[in-house]
Amino acid sequence: MSRPAAAPSRFPFLSDPMIAVLVFSTVLALVLPAAGEARATATTVSNVGIFVLFLVNGMRIRRSEIAKGLANWRYFGPLMLFVFGVMTLIGLAFGKLAAPWLPPLVAVGFVYLGCLPSTVQSATSYTSLANGNVALSVVGAALINIAGVLISAPLFAAVGGGAAGDMGSGAIIRIVLILVLPFAIGQAVQDYFIDKLIAHKSTAAWLDRAVIGIAVYVAFSGAVEQGLATMFAAADWAALVVLVLAMLGLALGTAWGTAGLLGMPRPDRIAFLFAGSQKSVAIGAPLAAILFPPASAGFVIAPLLLYHLAQLVLAAPLAMRLARGG
Repeated sequence: MSRPAAAPSRFPFLSDPMIAVLVFSTVLALVLPAAGEARATATTVSNVGIFVLFLVNGMRIRRSEIAKGLANWRYFGPLMLFVFGVMTLIGLAFGKLAAPWLPPLVAVGFVYLGCLPSTVQSATSYTSLANGNVALSVVGAALINIAGVLISAPLFAAVGGGAAGDMGSGAIIRIVLILVLPFAIGQAVQDYFIDKLIAHKSTAAWLDRAVIGIAVYVAFSGAVEQGLATMFAAADWAALVVLVLAMLGLALGTAWGTAGLLGMPRPDRIAFLFAGSQKSVAIGAPLAAILFPPASAGFVIAPLLLYHLAQLVLAAPLAMRLARGG
């Protein structure tokens, strides 16, 4: 007799290794930041890791999934506009709210957060947990992430104000060489490697985590050198947490309402909710390492890291409530 399936944990985020990676990288940067020559070496290692990560991403995102997503424009058109339009406007609004209370680069981090694509793995996992349209979620999240590689940086350059002023041709060249080029190469050679990547899925997942962890470590090392610990009082951290939670709540409510106004069936609406409101540290941390000097990157990604943690904490009970018909 087969054993009954185990009930889903109320707190599946606690078993997510990415949380441990982010916490470890942040604490390591606070205790032992990379400085001087060590920081230059760590930055080089980070850039090489990002190149390899996007090469692997190009190999494992099937071209057929991309084509399928482009064909379903009635869903993906509104999703694209929400992720890169509505969420950018929300990020701009929260950047202005944060400006009087937090350091300027942290306030800009809310704008940067709004310009990022959604997650792939967690958006799909919580869509499944909520009995949503998993196939639509998988294709949608993949397509949004591919678009994010090309859209997020120019979008932030257009709306980021003075903080984006230093993003000249050098930043664009780095994005092309470290993100776009390896992804294109991966797509070209995909047929030779995709079966091996599927067979070693867990190893590929740890590559993601390691590269993101290194990017976060390098970013926060620069912020620590610039006095991160002394620039943030307890009230500042409280303000940051409150603003991040408010932004996430607004994103969830707006995504759910938008899908409802568009008349999407409930399973598609659930997929839209998670793909529209969640933000990807897998794109955000590596992209910040390319766009910003280490002295700035740690401040800019602070809202992103807290948002990523908060979305995991809140998404689990929300998904289970939706699964019960709530």
